Amino acid sequence: MAEAVDYRYVGTSPVRPDGVDKVTGRAQFGADQNLPNMLHGRVLRSPHAHARIKRVDLSKALAMDGVRAAVSGADFPAVESGEIGGEGGGDVADIARNVMARDKALYHGHAVAAVAATSVEIAERALEAIEVEYEALPPVLDVLEAMAPDATLLDEQCFTKNLPEKPDKPSNVASVMTLARGDLDAGFEQADVVVEGEYRIPMAHQGYIEPHACTATVNEEGKATVWCCTQGHFEFRAMTSKILKWKISDLKFVASEIGGGFGGKTVVYLEPVAVLLSKHAGRPVKMVMSREEVFRATGPTSGSVCRVKVGAQSNGKITAAKAWLAYEAGAFAGAPVMPGAMSIFAPYEIENFLVEGHDVLVNKPKVAAYRAPGAPQAMHAFEVALDDIARQIGMDPLDLRLANAADEGTQAPYGPKFPAIGFKACIEAAKKHPNYTKPVPEGAGRGVAAGFWFNIGMQSSAEVRINEDGTVIVMEGSPDIGGSRASMGLMAAETLGVPYEQIKTYVGDTESTGFCNVTGGSRTTFATGLAVVQACEDIIAQCKSRAAATWGMDDDQVEWQDGQAIPAPGVNADVKPLSLADVAASAPKTGGPILGRASLNAQGAGASFAVNFGDLKVDPETGAVEVLSFTGIQDAGKAIHPAYVEGQMQGGAAQGLGWALNEEYIYDANGVMENAGFLDYRVPVASDLPMIDTQIVEVPNPSHPYGVRGVGETPIVAPLAVASNAVRDATGVRINDLPLSPPRILAALSGE
Repeated sequence: MAEAVDYRYVGTSPVRPDGVDKVTGRAQFGADQNLPNMLHGRVLRSPHAHARIKRVDLSKALAMDGVRAAVSGADFPAVESGEIGGEGGGDVADIARNVMARDKALYHGHAVAAVAATSVEIAERALEAIEVEYEALPPVLDVLEAMAPDATLLDEQCFTKNLPEKPDKPSNVASVMTLARGDLDAGFEQADVVVEGEYRIPMAHQGYIEPHACTATVNEEGKATVWCCTQGHFEFRAMTSKILKWKISDLKFVASEIGGGFGGKTVVYLEPVAVLLSKHAGRPVKMVMSREEVFRATGPTSGSVCRVKVGAQSNGKITAAKAWLAYEAGAFAGAPVMPGAMSIFAPYEIENFLVEGHDVLVNKPKVAAYRAPGAPQAMHAFEVALDDIARQIGMDPLDLRLANAADEGTQAPYGPKFPAIGFKACIEAAKKHPNYTKPVPEGAGRGVAAGFWFNIGMQSSAEVRINEDGTVIVMEGSPDIGGSRASMGLMAAETLGVPYEQIKTYVGDTESTGFCNVTGGSRTTFATGLAVVQACEDIIAQCKSRAAATWGMDDDQVEWQDGQAIPAPGVNADVKPLSLADVAASAPKTGGPILGRASLNAQGAGASFAVNFGDLKVDPETGAVEVLSFTGIQDAGKAIHPAYVEGQMQGGAAQGLGWALNEEYIYDANGVMENAGFLDYRVPVASDLPMIDTQIVEVPNPSHPYGVRGVGETPIVAPLAVASNAVRDATGVRINDLPLSPPRILAALSGE
């Protein structure tokens, strides 16, 4: 088991290695790539939320001066159904139809055709010349209406999966799932108090600043190189390969710097289109989405309806809990209802529970991951219900959670038993925190909630190369979103015993480094970090062997300590220690270049728990909510780079509060999004929020040599319920639905 120990480099916060390039403008983001003779690609999008595509005529666009290529769904190969893994995965046939519509447009903004021209202006005019004949169909926009037996169908071939028998009629319910344990009826009979509620949360976007962008070029051999902003260029390569039916070896993907993703850049949208246009045109093609396109045609997270019933005894012990979850998938199956179901009760030890989840098609964009996908919606419902339980039995909300908190050995609702976890430590830290012990400001209310994410491992690779002077190159394939280059360098420095400044970490393209799954699911520092550590251990073994050969010893007579080879205890040898630089200098004489490698499918990603609380004030005249203070406490296992961990906690809090108070997709009756821009889709800015206080708890994950457990997902989970519970505390009125916008609050205060 990893122990809480003092390290030389791990646990420090050096300046980020990519910082200078970014603040000076040298960093190359997705839209910064420019190639000779490059064309500009643009996409024609459906004006209907639901329509049959009867005809697409590209001839007038192709006849225009400056237009070099145009494609529609007919130019893409037919793709058979089949699952493709990864956070942005799913049924590859659905992903292909999302990239370019075929027989139907399934949401307003669905791609219908694309052109490549010598300028953006010509490309825009070419889109206007494309003729598309539609048969408009009624859109289905509400998740509950979509589940009705007589609802208009998005897909006549969609038969609900995971039922005991295949249904005889198609449905908009793509799949159902269940988690259950114990005797629910008996549990509710033991309860002294029972709370029930229905909680609605709308679709929300990740809000990354950089729009999707890519540049593709296909050479005379038919091989493509694609530069793109992505959280996983290996997955993008695999998806593009399947959509276009190209060999993977004919595709090279290069990850640019990325201006935010939060799960939203795990899905291909432009890349297969750019490759196909480049092939047809014989020239490079660059495609950049507008902000409006990002909102209308990329994946937000699911809107949801969650119904919860929870019973507890007067001492706070939860006796039974039941949840019914319905998540909007958008136009294609794949809502994160499973992780929502896995998360909703996970922080607690509950003997009797039932979770039923539904993945539901609606005429909106296909959803994508968004930081702990599915967990915020489900856990908001349960954490609000727990707050009502605490009020009814007169118990402090932290004490209620402590009385039911999961601990080492608790069986998670989704199956395995937890190893060492830090949930109780987070609750105890919250109880002692000065922001919790101080009085609630006059006119404000205090909200408390727990957050959780199970974290994942998956596949990663890393190479560690030793230069002739003993400096170190770390090459890995996880795009750096949250500071992973620094974290990899710190773990390499700690393992090798050399100064952090001697290490440079790079993210390689798909032909320069081994396979790595997507940067998502809070897996990167855990899994890719584990690969880096193992590659460093490979280096150490080689250095020990070379030192042994130099000294005329056996390998087991040499140890590696503080970045140098020394004789093992008890070995009587009059030799000077050999530093990494010494071993590197003599490498030509002792076997050649020194290169360490590791590839793995990481297991044992430690679950992450958090406790958040905040004080919020409501203006009774306007309904406006002011966040006076917010505190996040979270178990990081071991904070490799504490400043980055704090940044993850603060960023997640800001996004969660934005979702709770302002953010939502607003559609008209025809399925057209009415607020597709940052002017009307209101994300928090610096002046909207106070300084967010953080406290890192460290209960090491026993499955990682430095105790790492991912931290990026959990911070967004609890703030939604914190806001709901604080507004309830401030106003005396429970508002179940989000966002807590001024009109909704005023309506609740007036009893409407």
